[in-house]
Amino acid sequence: MVECSQVDGRSNKQKAIDDWLRITSSRNANWWYSAFHNVTAMVGAGVLSLPYAMWGPGIAVLILSWIVTLYTLWQMVEMHEMVPGKRFDRYHELGQNAFGEKLGLWIVVPQQLVVEVVIPPLLGEILLTKEGNLMCNMASTAGTVFNFFSALGDVAFAYAGHNVVLEIQATIPSTPEKPSKKPMWKGVIVAYIIVAICYFPVALVGYWAFGNSVEDNILLSLQKPHWLIAIANMMVVIHVIGSYQIYAMPVFDMIETVLVKKLHFTPGLPLRLISRSVYVAFTMFIAVTFPFFGGRLGLFGGFAFAPTTYFLPCIMWLAIYKPKKFSLSWITNWICIILGVLLMIISPIGGPRQIIIQAKDYKFYS
Repeated sequence: MVECSQVDGRSNKQKAIDDWLRITSSRNANWWYSAFHNVTAMVGAGVLSLPYAMWGPGIAVLILSWIVTLYTLWQMVEMHEMVPGKRFDRYHELGQNAFGEKLGLWIVVPQQLVVEVVIPPLLGEILLTKEGNLMCNMASTAGTVFNFFSALGDVAFAYAGHNVVLEIQATIPSTPEKPSKKPMWKGVIVAYIIVAICYFPVALVGYWAFGNSVEDNILLSLQKPHWLIAIANMMVVIHVIGSYQIYAMPVFDMIETVLVKKLHFTPGLPLRLISRSVYVAFTMFIAVTFPFFGGRLGLFGGFAFAPTTYFLPCIMWLAIYKPKKFSLSWITNWICIILGVLLMIISPIGGPRQIIIQAKDYKFYS
């Protein structure tokens, strides 16, 4: 049976390049691959800041975000093969179909790159930040408001899997009789159940244990027992190994696509080794130089994660499917768009303030 993705007008050279690029080189995954990769993409760095985000209406925001992001993720899974004979294997390809060839790139790629370039340094930073007090003063009203804004960004950061969901689905085989969206969606449901099991207990118990004195990285709040802290840090190491690969792979794909298709470099191991090594070194430099974990979560959580996770899928859905005005689909998508835009505007406000406060006593490479 011929895959849907193979019924296209690509030349033999284009097919050879696509077979070399990692995202489109293999399509033998199944539903539990989907579940594993989606859990790896979401559960990790973000969960460490959730107890810090629980004061105020944090739990309501966390639950609402779980519902909204599950809905928008379903939309992306459905849109992956919306055009017969074609698969949108990358987020920007779906954006190009919705907004146009050039505009789609300008809308999606900058947002996606911010997410995928920011996450690896943050993941590495968790390993580097073991001590010190990163908590800003919460004794004033203004500080409380700013911290709440930043906490919204922390929640947005926790649901970041949308940025790689199409790339994950691209690894699943598909035929007209058995489209990839069925195993993909099954894996997503399993992943979101695991996400709920991980997020809600950590957020609630962490805040219950430490209250308003909880750090923006809860590992810093733990003083004892030492064996538990050591195990938690080891689990973070294991997670970083997987998550770094998940989020770096689309960036590797973009870099290699430009080098091979635009600049006409010869595809092969030397090109892949050099380009990826340079990128990894760059992200490590950022992680070592600017270790402001909580502040950057709030800043980038709203600025970049809110669009790609909360409302860009809804805008694409409205642009492509054009549901009837005031229908359930139309209303639901506009509610998600409004909530996502508010999140994008409000949550970055607290991040810079927190970074400024943390930077007062910071010494580079200390």
